[in-house]
Amino acid sequence: MSVFEQPGHDVRLEWGAEGVAALAPGCAVLVVVDVLSFSTRVDLALARGERIRPVRWLSPEPACGDAMPLSSPNGATLSMAASDTGLEVLAACLRNARAVARRAVALAAGKPVGVVPCGERWGVVLGPEPGSTGPLRPCVEDHLGAGAMVAALLELGAGSPSPEATLAELTWRSAGAEVAALVTGSASGRELVEHGRAEFVAHAVAADASTVAPRLVNGVYDRG
Repeated sequence: MSVFEQPGHDVRLEWGAEGVAALAPGCAVLVVVDVLSFSTRVDLALARGERIRPVRWLSPEPACGDAMPLSSPNGATLSMAASDTGLEVLAACLRNARAVARRAVALAAGKPVGVVPCGERWGVVLGPEPGSTGPLRPCVEDHLGAGAMVAALLELGAGSPSPEATLAELTWRSAGAEVAALVTGSASGRELVEHGRAEFVAHAVAADASTVAPRLVNGVYDRG
């Protein structure tokens, strides 16, 4: 057992693809957090009655049934990496952290839950010819989203948090009423606003606005 699995704790947290690999051996459930924008897009889509199939970045695939393919360098790619572990996989954002926490506790059945904030990647090129990704950039929105997830898990009696999870929870609680302003004013938030997506950012910062708990089953996020 590796110390990087954060053994001895019921709620664990680590960043990015490396976090998926580190936490998977000791957890029953992995929760992918990508506030801007994959997890929020999944939440909004499922609320409309749609289903989402995550697609690894730079690996386009044809549509599968009635599930809409959605590619991203962070949330979608990490969802697939988490799925490859064979564990239960959920997608959380600020909008649905409480709902996802309830489902995570039920699915974990007393075993540890791993929270994985995706972060951003330096050097991502968007557009019709997307480019490759660079090193991880830990970001404001996912740190807060992960903190909201940890806080909700603890409120439900999920057990003891690791120091990594505790730090995120403390950040979330300290941010309080400033969460929306912090996310909107962050580099990620400003980037989306500058690209005409201010309305989406407003949806993304609406904490606890959703009761959707996206679960990845057979490669597709659904409410079931």
